Amino acid sequence: MRLELIAKPAHTAPRQAYLQFLEKVAAGFPSPAIGYEDTPLDLNEYCVRAKTATYFVRCQGESMIDAGIFDGDLLVVDKSRTAADGQIVIASVDGEFTVKKLQLKPEPMLLAMNPRYKPIPVEPESLEIWGVVTYVIHSTDNVSSQ
Repeated sequence: MRLELIAKPAHTAPRQAYLQFLEKVAAGFPSPAIGYEDTPLDLNEYCVRAKTATYFVRCQGESMIDAGIFDGDLLVVDKSRTAADGQIVIASVDGEFTVKKLQLKPEPMLLAMNPRYKPIPVEPESLEIWGVVTYVIHSTDNVSSQ
């Protein structure tokens, strides 16, 4: 899975757009008692915890589809976070960036979340983690009904 750097947030944003946040939406039977709220939602505030350490990349490939990461998705990556076992990370392997699930025990590996791809064994001293994926943004335009 290849990654393309999209943008790194600036220290200050000259223009910000706030989206309208109305309410939580039920995936089951909606409650008729729920009212609407007019609270503005700032996606930078919501998705970016460490402004100077966060960047965005676009995914290319299908190795992470079982983790809900699809070709063309936008990933929010925080390089200030220490990667832990089981987290989705951006790592450098043989000079190329990849997004994979980090496995530290019993042996360090980068795991694809698609059975068609093999795990990548890594040496702890040569493993370069470039950040932890904190959010995945993808379009539902291509979702087909079954």
